[in-house]
Amino acid sequence: MQRVALIDYGSGNLRSAEKALVRAADGTSEIVVTHDPETVVAADRVVLPGVGAFAACMEALQARPGLIEAMTEAVRIRGAPFLGVCVGMQLMATRGLEFGETAGLDWISGDVRRIEPADPAAKVPHMGWNRLVEATGHPVMQGVGDRDVYFTHSFAIFPKDDTDVMAWVDHGGRFPAAVARGNLAGVQFHPEKSQGPGLSLLARFLEWRP
Repeated sequence: MQRVALIDYGSGNLRSAEKALVRAADGTSEIVVTHDPETVVAADRVVLPGVGAFAACMEALQARPGLIEAMTEAVRIRGAPFLGVCVGMQLMATRGLEFGETAGLDWISGDVRRIEPADPAAKVPHMGWNRLVEATGHPVMQGVGDRDVYFTHSFAIFPKDDTDVMAWVDHGGRFPAAVARGNLAGVQFHPEKSQGPGLSLLARFLEWRP
């Protein structure tokens, strides 16, 4: 049975993410909540949740000795499939521009910046259900594109290369809702709050062979 490391660095959506992953796995995967570097290094897959501010989440990751290094070895060197959720996805960027500039993991080149809807009726934060517009036929997005999922955020990742975007969303203007490169995938929305589409995405991630 494959082992999935769900990274514990104090994120507020950790337990709901764990429950959703367990449900999506349906007994096919062991979901391990951990910040132990040895456990992360040996994991078959890695999931990084996250809610809140970019800088605070990055600081919390850095405060766990050896955790970023273990994630890097598992994901970037060994090639374990990775899924970032909400701020967990944003942390893959080169830098975050929330409350100043904060360096990210730099796994996908680009910035995390505040969304600026052209339509004044589109409020920020972007909260609630919104429809995905699938940009690619990525395996993780199969059965999820063009469906409604749950968002709650004010910032989004903007990759330098649009080919890193696997789905978009429109909220007074288009911005990335999901990104992917190689064995990396990330979603701005919350699968754990997105009912059927969210569980479908998590199940696809658990089966994904990049």
